[in-house]
Amino acid sequence: MTRVALLWHMHQPFYEDLLTREHVLPWVRLHALKDYWGMVALLREFPDVRVTFNLVPSLLVQLEAFAREEARDRHLELGLKPAAQLTEEERAFSVEQFFHAHRPRMIEPYPRYRELLALRGGGGELSARTQTSQFSADDLRDLQVWHKLVWIDMWYHDHDARIQALLRKGRAFTEDDKATLRAVELEVLRAVIPEYAAAAARGQIELSTSPFYHPILPLLCDTDVYLRMHPHARAPRQPFRHPEDAAEQLARAAALHERLFGERPRGLWPSEGSVSDAMVPLVAQAGFRWMATDEEILARTLGIAFARSGDGHLDQPERLYRPYGVGQVACGFRDHTLSDLIGFTYASWSADRAADDFIHRLVTAGRRYAARTGGEEATVFIILDGENAWEHYEAQGRPFLRALYSRLAAHPEIRTVTMSEACAAPTDTLASIAPGSWINGDFYIWIGHPDDHRAWSQLGDARLALEAAAAAATPAALARAREEMLIAEGSDWFWWYGDDHSSEHDLAFDDLFRRHLRNVYRALERPVPEELFVTNITTEPPPLPIEPPTGFIDPAIDGAVTNYFEWIGAGCVDAGRAAGTMQQAGDRPPMVTLVEFGFDLRHLFVRIDGAMAIRDLLQSDIDIRIRFLQPAGLRVVVRPTGDGAEARLEERSSASPEWRLRSCAGLAAAVGRILEARIPFACLGAAAHGRVAFLVSVTREGAELELHPRHGPIELDVPDARFPSRNWTA
Repeated sequence: MTRVALLWHMHQPFYEDLLTREHVLPWVRLHALKDYWGMVALLREFPDVRVTFNLVPSLLVQLEAFAREEARDRHLELGLKPAAQLTEEERAFSVEQFFHAHRPRMIEPYPRYRELLALRGGGGELSARTQTSQFSADDLRDLQVWHKLVWIDMWYHDHDARIQALLRKGRAFTEDDKATLRAVELEVLRAVIPEYAAAAARGQIELSTSPFYHPILPLLCDTDVYLRMHPHARAPRQPFRHPEDAAEQLARAAALHERLFGERPRGLWPSEGSVSDAMVPLVAQAGFRWMATDEEILARTLGIAFARSGDGHLDQPERLYRPYGVGQVACGFRDHTLSDLIGFTYASWSADRAADDFIHRLVTAGRRYAARTGGEEATVFIILDGENAWEHYEAQGRPFLRALYSRLAAHPEIRTVTMSEACAAPTDTLASIAPGSWINGDFYIWIGHPDDHRAWSQLGDARLALEAAAAAATPAALARAREEMLIAEGSDWFWWYGDDHSSEHDLAFDDLFRRHLRNVYRALERPVPEELFVTNITTEPPPLPIEPPTGFIDPAIDGAVTNYFEWIGAGCVDAGRAAGTMQQAGDRPPMVTLVEFGFDLRHLFVRIDGAMAIRDLLQSDIDIRIRFLQPAGLRVVVRPTGDGAEARLEERSSASPEWRLRSCAGLAAAVGRILEARIPFACLGAAAHGRVAFLVSVTREGAELELHPRHGPIELDVPDARFPSRNWTA
């Protein structure tokens, strides 16, 4: 007999910006429509199959928010807005973003969706605005529907009259059709957590958890654990050693699980299967009875190597297919090859062939184990991601899962068990456990690249700032800063740094990480380090859409385009063109559409254009700030007044969060259709050949709404009389 412990890991990072309350990427909601509900609901068809689902708390709290219609999601809002009322920016966003689905399985099978992709042009060589010009309001409405419809679970495609009617219609959708689809969407979102609770209540599944915001626990305990595997590797500026944070992430996870499901979880999937000796007692103290990780960790712990025969069968099944005790916690080690077959291989096979192959491998593993142990039962741990693979399978993977579950339930030599059942009676104890994760058995992905080092250094600095402020800050401020800190400790930000992983959303993750750290300082009313305004991504730095100045300018500072020639020669940042990058992060269309900048021998000039007149953009609680990274500690703040606007030069020292007024003769700003500002170089303390670097932000009550350029400053050399003949760099 072979006991099979199958664990589906359900995870999304925390996408919400706590200041703006916007979820910057849509994956929690979209995967809920397909995978989070459908994966567990499918088990109602197979009552004899027992599995474990690992639900990460950062996912669950976002699911709750979407189910209550409290979560703000740019993709959702524009998907629901009447197509005829979409602005030019919103149309561009929709055309750029609403094809994020696996093309062979989720776009090509549907003629109208495929037609819309062809209308856009699949190569991406044209800007979103140019692509949008091909789309009528009717096209955009169809795109709004198909963008969501392909994510609806296949059960609804097969059984729900509302979804079947939309699929039959295929095109020429109405606003009423969108309302119908929204009703189904809310129905599914509200059913996700109750469906898991019901399956657990009937004893068919076990629910486990992960640390709340999905941090790498061994690295929270001590980043120097990475040096045990790579002793000569570079490291962050200072070690990060906060086991108390690891303990809090565990305690919060257990508390949320108990609130949602009525009991504390018995098991833990450590984020990315990451383990070390330092985290084991924390897991035990938090009340967990079992945890799990990868076979490579067991091999390194035992000082052996797991090899496989040419047909893929393990050469030492008696070492892997059993639970072990680690301290006071039982531990299961997943079969890496079998797990990856589901995750990465079987998608291109027929459902029956894949299921038959998998069952054959399980039975063979059990028989080989029994032959080596005198007839004992093997326990095979199969652990993998429970959501992303199905986009690559036929019909969302449901034919494969049905074929697999039916065979697991019927085979006389296989018995499915929960992780608690699988780990109930470990007969072997490990005195220590090798540090590492389920990715290559180490932590390189999260701390091995210079971009990672920079991010961990920033995390460490913010943690020190939090400690330093503990005595003086209010409890409310500390709580806000603490929450942002715990979010920033999550693994997903570091996953996308470096040269090992990349996606079109790298900049979004980098931006979110730095936002959360900036929010730590803001909550504590401490100066935000300037480096947190610049991208950490250096492997392939994002191009900054900056055009340099070509000559001196002398504009009238009146808030109007006095004549066409007054800004000729200025450099510019096209924020509208940069919106493609920004909107990948889920932001709203930029309020600022253009920043122009130039100079004469004595002044820096800045012009700001907006999607609306700047005089209408600026309100009592909104201002525009020109923040200088070089010289550091200076900013120009333009605020509305009763008859126009005022400009103030403010400064602060590195030791104080408080901005103070600095006298500046010759500083001027005017607001009308545009904003124009004149800033004397002398006020900045910048002489000829000195360097000036600045960013432009739109701010509401201290919360940053926009930043331009998004991922790095405008830089220029203070000119002398030889400009423009001498070199200029940006």
